[in-house]
Amino acid sequence: MPLLDVKNLKVHFPVKHGPFSRARDFVKAVDDVSFTIAPGETLGLVGESGCGKTTLGRAIVRLVELTAGSILFEGENLAQLNGATLRARRRNVQMIFQDPYGSLNPRMTVADIIAEALDIHGLVDTQSARQKQIAELLQAVGLDAAYAQRYPHEFSGGQRQRIGIARALAVEPKLIVCDEPVSALDVSVQAQIINLLQDLQQERGIAYLFIAHDLAVVEHISRRVMVMYLGKVVELAEAKAIIQAPKHPYTQALISAVPEVDPDTKRKRIVLSGDVPSPIRPPSGCRFHPRCPVAEYPRCQTEAPELRQVAARHGAACHLVKPLSFAGSD
Repeated sequence: MPLLDVKNLKVHFPVKHGPFSRARDFVKAVDDVSFTIAPGETLGLVGESGCGKTTLGRAIVRLVELTAGSILFEGENLAQLNGATLRARRRNVQMIFQDPYGSLNPRMTVADIIAEALDIHGLVDTQSARQKQIAELLQAVGLDAAYAQRYPHEFSGGQRQRIGIARALAVEPKLIVCDEPVSALDVSVQAQIINLLQDLQQERGIAYLFIAHDLAVVEHISRRVMVMYLGKVVELAEAKAIIQAPKHPYTQALISAVPEVDPDTKRKRIVLSGDVPSPIRPPSGCRFHPRCPVAEYPRCQTEAPELRQVAARHGAACHLVKPLSFAGSD
């Protein structure tokens, strides 16, 4: 059984044209997304800004309300929980936020930031046990235990992100949603944080949903990669297969934009025309068809493609990619 099983998840935000008006439109931030994460696995999630990556991550930890769908965590539907029951289950699913400067309360010491979750879930009984747990968590993320009484403004961006990781680890979660945890950091610091996350995963068996823009980082840390475009999943496969043999035209364009380290290696650049359409009124049919260099009309304009298996453990939502044929099938 998978650790996390997301089925037909939708998150639509109402658009109002006045404080007392009724919603006339909806921003379809996440629209019918399904995927699974196994225990101890890292699933990478990539896509352009505005494609719904962060909203999907926040929906999994129930920081935004769902419009439809289910989030099965160890067989229990988190979408149906609320109040104290939801709070108790949140111990298993934590989040590391993108902004290491805005995600920490500047009025709280590092000790109070990390121990807040311990206090909420009643995981420590005495002050000495609380201080010991804080010290162990700081050491686990490579920080000195003496930093516990300092405030966030006294630390660099990389150190703040380590504090955010320690906060997420405090309740011993089974899944952590990493929302672009290294995008605001220098390249050298990015490598340190990525290595730290991998070490913690090996030690504690944590699963990650790793959201990022950088395909090289995602390939390095992820076992599988999921590509989103305008609220939809367009491709899902092993990391190596996504990078070396992408099937969907959008994924091919993303991969072509990654700079090559070897100057003698030349990759054909695929330049997409136009801008990303509005998620309020997404295009009919395939949502990528207005920008797709190989779209076929009228099919791509009228029929929405389903995510189907096009190779071994490789799914793509494209009419032009032939589905995998199974022995004995017609």
